[in-house]
Amino acid sequence: MRITAIEATPVAVPFRADEVWAFGRRRGLVCVLVEVRTDEGVTGIGEAAAYPSADVVLAALRALEPLVVGEDPTGIERITKRVEVVGTWHHMRNTSPALAAVDMACWDIVAKICGQPLVTLFGGRFRDTVDFFHYVSGAGPAEAAEQAREGAERGFGTFYLKVGSPRIADDVERVAAVRSGAGPDARIRVDANEAWSPAAAIRAIRAMQPHGLELAEQPVSGRNLAEMAYVRGRVDTPLLANEASWTRFDQLEVVRHGAADAVSVDNQMDGGLLNLKRSAGICEAAGLPVVKHSLGELGVAMAAALHVMAATPNFIHANQCYASLLADDVITEPHVYDRGRLPVPDGPGLGVTLDRDKVARYAEAYAKDPDAHAFHDEDALTAPPSLPRL
Repeated sequence: MRITAIEATPVAVPFRADEVWAFGRRRGLVCVLVEVRTDEGVTGIGEAAAYPSADVVLAALRALEPLVVGEDPTGIERITKRVEVVGTWHHMRNTSPALAAVDMACWDIVAKICGQPLVTLFGGRFRDTVDFFHYVSGAGPAEAAEQAREGAERGFGTFYLKVGSPRIADDVERVAAVRSGAGPDARIRVDANEAWSPAAAIRAIRAMQPHGLELAEQPVSGRNLAEMAYVRGRVDTPLLANEASWTRFDQLEVVRHGAADAVSVDNQMDGGLLNLKRSAGICEAAGLPVVKHSLGELGVAMAAALHVMAATPNFIHANQCYASLLADDVITEPHVYDRGRLPVPDGPGLGVTLDRDKVARYAEAYAKDPDAHAFHDEDALTAPPSLPRL
């Protein structure tokens, strides 16, 4: 069996409510759907987050095509090394989602050939369902409380919100509102996306702690692990590394520095599903739990990650998803959350099928206005935020 073509389709799916963080906002999600075709008629599907943009992903896919077409799709390690070494992509970060999408499609092909769900190939089911958090989008206290209440009514147990506002008091007020809406037993996770200085991070986390925080994600720069370790030693809330842990090599450094209590991992940022499993293994050896990060995923990439997470023991916290923000999806049977958990698909391969009508609709939406769902904020564009906040 040989790969004959790689087909890419950028799509733009709207959000129910804007996603807002320390650096701006976006109104929807752009992803690039990838189909890897073979000479034996088996097609695998994958998905790349449009990181840093769909144009970059599409250019990366065109660049790796000569290194992939003609290869055996079952030789995933060979393909990856061929791209990383022969293609001199071994310093990947911005180009990683493109390779990750091809990797995902190849795993889909392999599992389809075997007639097995992908979870079987990654070690078999350690768990049947995987836990996810409810995303409370950037909003004022009243809206945050209502969004948290809605998530609690749907059965979610963990609530995630962005922090890093110019005034720490505003963030504390929103955390209190989420506690009010979610209830006394809910877990609350905050993510500053590197917005704070060490002093601000310590003040902010201590001020939020009375409202009960599960984890504080990337409070300070991910480029200074000694600084992260400093903050970690001065707060009671466990820290989650994210921008500090894009790849398995970064995660090894987080472990060495004692910079976090939990580590965010992401196959899109590290070029493939097997690397996601490797990341979790590094952290398990260090006694650390892992959390699946998302650059923004639709149903295809979500299914792929589900298979790996279900086969990996140390995914013990709720993982990131966009379920509470997405207004639609591009698969025929969208994932249905039951009390914040998703079952692992049972069908062969990834176990999902593209809804061609929806793919066409959202591909047209992207083509009409490619920038409509990008991170744009007029205020941020005219007065860029000065970070870190003190």
